[in-house]
Amino acid sequence: MSLPAQSLTQDDNTALFRKAWTLYDTITERNYMFHREIYAHIADLLRQRRQSGSYTVLDLGCGNARFLAPCLHAAPPAAYIGVDLSATALEEALGHLRGLAGITLQQQDLLQAVTGSESTFDIIFTGFAVHHLDSAAKQQLFHACARRLAPGGQFIMVDVLREEGQSREQYLEGYLNFMRTQWTEVLPEHIDEACAHVAAYDFPETLAELTRMAKQATLSQTRLISRHAQHHVLRFTA
Repeated sequence: MSLPAQSLTQDDNTALFRKAWTLYDTITERNYMFHREIYAHIADLLRQRRQSGSYTVLDLGCGNARFLAPCLHAAPPAAYIGVDLSATALEEALGHLRGLAGITLQQQDLLQAVTGSESTFDIIFTGFAVHHLDSAAKQQLFHACARRLAPGGQFIMVDVLREEGQSREQYLEGYLNFMRTQWTEVLPEHIDEACAHVAAYDFPETLAELTRMAKQATLSQTRLISRHAQHHVLRFTA
């Protein structure tokens, strides 16, 4: 993973994806990041939206759509666009999304996808992706989502958050300890890799800061749907 992205062959990218998702499968099968509870809430939100009529979804950083796909099957949208940088992930997503109408998958950076879009969506969803952006890019994302949401549209975010008044360093100390002590069925070498990734690439905000960003982007309402330790489901409404 230390190789520059442009130097990786497709075989390299596929191997890295398989390795990362093998670890991710272990984490999710043991529910270490509360995927069962989180996506039960997402399914409820989509069913509620479907009861109001047909709707469209933009999924930013969709990965292989393994967890969102059952929610979509339970409340089928009129159209779904999934965006991810990994071609291998998008290939797998096709299988999970099979049977749904109006499926489009794009290999693209999530921020570029929403800032460059001219379409509007009833729901923009992102799962465990926004915390990789710095604060300026997060604010840019909020502004872009506000422009691309239909009236009354929802920006639904699943992500990790810091406590109010907690520094990034304090957050990392707590989360890395959580990983090392609670993820007991993950191989030690995989834990080391996962911890190194989190320490290098995780930049979570507080709820207050995300709420401020949303208001600045004219998203009128922020609602905390659920919280499971550091893992949150948030809804921002246009």
